[in-house]
Amino acid sequence: MSPFNSADYTAGLIYARPEIFLGSAACVILLLDLLIAEAQRRWIGVISVLTLLVTATLVAVQPFTTRVLVLGDMFELDRMAQVLKVVALLTVAVVFTYSTEYLRRRAILKGEYFVLGLFATLGILVLLSAASLLTLYLGLELMSLCLYTMVAFDRESGTAAEAAIKFFVLGSLASGTLLYGMSIIYGVTGSLQLNEIAVALHGGLAGNVGVLFGIAFIIVGIGFKFGAVPFHMWIPDVYEGAPTCVTIFIGSAPKIAAFALTMRLLSEGLASSEPDWSQMLIVLAVLSMAIGNVVAIAQTNLKRMLAYSTISHVGFILMGILAGTAQGYQAAMFYTITYVIVATGAFGMIVLLSRQGFEADTLDDFKGLNARSPWFAGMMAIFMFSLAGVPPFIGFYAKLGVIQAVLGVGYLWLAVVAVLFSVVGAYYYLRILKLMYFDEAVDVELLDGSGLMRTMLSLNALLALGLGLVPASLLVLCKQAFP
Repeated sequence: MSPFNSADYTAGLIYARPEIFLGSAACVILLLDLLIAEAQRRWIGVISVLTLLVTATLVAVQPFTTRVLVLGDMFELDRMAQVLKVVALLTVAVVFTYSTEYLRRRAILKGEYFVLGLFATLGILVLLSAASLLTLYLGLELMSLCLYTMVAFDRESGTAAEAAIKFFVLGSLASGTLLYGMSIIYGVTGSLQLNEIAVALHGGLAGNVGVLFGIAFIIVGIGFKFGAVPFHMWIPDVYEGAPTCVTIFIGSAPKIAAFALTMRLLSEGLASSEPDWSQMLIVLAVLSMAIGNVVAIAQTNLKRMLAYSTISHVGFILMGILAGTAQGYQAAMFYTITYVIVATGAFGMIVLLSRQGFEADTLDDFKGLNARSPWFAGMMAIFMFSLAGVPPFIGFYAKLGVIQAVLGVGYLWLAVVAVLFSVVGAYYYLRILKLMYFDEAVDVELLDGSGLMRTMLSLNALLALGLGLVPASLLVLCKQAFP
């Protein structure tokens, strides 16, 4: 670690302005929530969204040409961090827009939800720019602790409380495992800095038994945060038990954090041990694609189906990472971003169909949606086609990218497995279309969504379609992140 120099730290704070602004704004909003009247509570959501948009602007305009390492070599800013920060901030802004509608209908529109979401987002930003094991763990735990609390946000729901306890217990075990793996790597290499760890491993420590043990424990922690099999047991219960507004949050931006955690640890700090951790990731990827897609077929609850769908998509993201090449990392980043965009919209459709006293979280709730609203049936179809990987929707190019990446390093069998399970996964996505267009409607109520939410959900779906028609714009950003 570099010796302390106050001037260097002051200069380095310029690059941390978005994080400083977001943390300060979250504290102000927390205090404002105490003073504002109950009838004006929706303004907390509006201010929170504006805060996220301002933070995203601060990130986007940050001037740098090469990778910047500041604050005692604990904070780094590169193209990957910049792009993913903007995507995460805009995603949370969309989630807050959907959530306000959901919370208002159930008379639980409280400022705590937005404050916890902002602090969780701050944890994601810290993790994205982490250049040390310390800052990685700090960002991860700040995000995780907020998520545990958000799951139990609805105090009247016993199901949510049960899901929060499961999430907290299993999450704590995973965090402890990850921390133990980091401590082993520190003990072997003598450094907490990712760049110094990389140098030490490149100097001959890559095959050390201690390093292998450390990698094994780190992979367990990463597997849990991603929700990869066999560390996936929390995802279906938490997705189903949490309020839908929280499910949207957990199923979107934290996936970006999990991707960044994996890239910082494996591709930066432990790059010299790539032959070791890539073999471990192969097992996680195959199991995730297999179990995620097969078990999703049997689900009747849409949130549980999308939970197992998430597990299967994690397998594809891990495929790109385990390739260990710039092409693989680009494909994995592209897949992560596109999945977050599509998943946010798919969960948003559940919020749109829900109303006070009724959760539209079963497959039957989507029966006959085309008769009730042809436009939003079309929007849901876009999300399902994208998740299934049907061309020309964005999910097709995401899957094609990771398959090309593993083919590029000689894993023909893995590419075949991925294609086979993609076909399996297409069944339960297309089943939603069958219910919407060919079945009689069970619920004949008109959709009760505000104009803002309808507009945002439509833009969400059209973005997924647009990126599928013109994927080059996003691909360019991913290539800039991993040249």
